Amino acid sequence: MNDTPLWRWLRARRYALPQQAGGWLPAPDAAAGARIARRLSRRGIAVTLGYFQGDADGADAIVAAYGRIAATPLPPGSYLSVKAPPLGFCPQRLRRIAEAGAAGGLPVLLDAHAPADADATLAALAALLPDFPDSGIALPARWRRSAADAARLSGTSARIRVVKGEWADPLCDAADGDAAYLRLIDALAGRAAPVAVATHKPALAAAALDRLLAAGTPCELEQLRGLPGRRTLVAARTRGVGTRLYVPLGPGWWPYAIDKALARPHLPLWYLRDRIGLADR
Repeated sequence: MNDTPLWRWLRARRYALPQQAGGWLPAPDAAAGARIARRLSRRGIAVTLGYFQGDADGADAIVAAYGRIAATPLPPGSYLSVKAPPLGFCPQRLRRIAEAGAAGGLPVLLDAHAPADADATLAALAALLPDFPDSGIALPARWRRSAADAARLSGTSARIRVVKGEWADPLCDAADGDAAYLRLIDALAGRAAPVAVATHKPALAAAALDRLLAAGTPCELEQLRGLPGRRTLVAARTRGVGTRLYVPLGPGWWPYAIDKALARPHLPLWYLRDRIGLADR
């Protein structure tokens, strides 16, 4: 492994850049999120709004940020995506966010989380569902446990977002990510509560939506704003399925996004392939 002084300096600069560059860029706030949501609504696209906290944000600051977002007029069909771990899974804080969301017509979905946080996140959802039946959770397809979690939620009103998963399964990560994704979709097909297909892969989106539609399960396509999505949006619309973009807000967004872009240098080529309609490799 290269460990020369120059390499160490370059490595340090690479990991310092996201935070430094994030400080130069304006943090998208509640007003910016509302403007984006209204613009997308005119195109028939709903939004999910998620707050990315800064280093100085404590749990109460995160709750207050969601209060500001919920108090901002947003198009119908919007909802809030909330990361429970930075809130310490505190039932009172999560309830305050859910109450603020309900006052604005905004359900709450508990966002992606690490494997060690899965049980606590499911418990937090269970605490919310009796009073906030539109609450939901993200389930990572690459985790083996997600099939059991899907069965546990099968008879509930919980909204479920199926994601690939940012964190590997600590026991046995899926060798074929697409196959694991469709297995989880099959486990959810037939439920009465909605399932969001969260992927930017056109063929995978089409296959997942077809399975949910065939089972009569209400579904939609959900994507992250800023990533290639033209062909997946076409796949949803040709099937008469609703579409939604996850719109990130807050001071932690730019450092997070820049770090991910540096770790995935193929993104510009991916974006170009999507724009000109080339098939995925």
